Amino acid sequence: MKVYVDLIFFLNFYLDFLLLMTTSVTLKRNTSIKRLLYGTFIGSSSIFFLFYNVNSILLFCFKLLIAILMMISTFQYKNLKYTLNNLGYFYMISVVLGGFLYYLNLEFSYTHVGLIFIHKGISINILFFIIISPIILYIYYRQAKQFKTTYNLIYDVEIGLKNKEKLTIKGFLDTGNKLIDPITNKPILLLQKGIVKDKNQKIYYVPFHSLGNNNLLKCFKPEYVSIDNKKYKNYLIGISDKKFSLEGVECILNNKVLEDLK
Repeated sequence: MKVYVDLIFFLNFYLDFLLLMTTSVTLKRNTSIKRLLYGTFIGSSSIFFLFYNVNSILLFCFKLLIAILMMISTFQYKNLKYTLNNLGYFYMISVVLGGFLYYLNLEFSYTHVGLIFIHKGISINILFFIIISPIILYIYYRQAKQFKTTYNLIYDVEIGLKNKEKLTIKGFLDTGNKLIDPITNKPILLLQKGIVKDKNQKIYYVPFHSLGNNNLLKCFKPEYVSIDNKKYKNYLIGISDKKFSLEGVECILNNKVLEDLK
């Protein structure tokens, strides 16, 4: 039997790229095309090792290791939960795509009379395979967006700093965050400590009430805040001493964002 390694590599590369891109878009990860290509190349290169005669357990461990390397290369390593969640969604999306392609192949290749299936001698060709795969993943993504999950409340945030510097991060919309500067009446977004250097910003303190205590929150005024490509200049940035538990999130958005995004 002839095996065209270059064709297998191309198909693997194509599918791995689609799967990683769908995972990135679904989980709203900030990752570049370059990283997507790095992860895709790692996944596709693994096919050259699959021609060795190894038992099924070792093969499974090898595939799992490759998948973990793909996640770290594409999305970086932030913590174990973050990486495992990326891996879980990657496999779930893979199963969705593989299941649909298998179903379509059966529909094209077989006919049945009652419970008896008869092979018709045809199957999905490569061109159809290439065209239908992104369509299936797009439908999956559109359907996944309709479910109310944590990821629906994550937004792309860009903060304009002094000297035309820009900070691009992920922000989580917390309806419980209703912090407002009592003097300027501006809503406050919370930024994780250490992301912005305090010495480069004009810092002032805003009083706030929390758990029966009166405290002061370190804040600064950005040049602008862009949330999902919409620019605003009426927000303040507060520096939070606590590390946010939400994976990949470095900013807690204010409840006021709900009104501004309408």
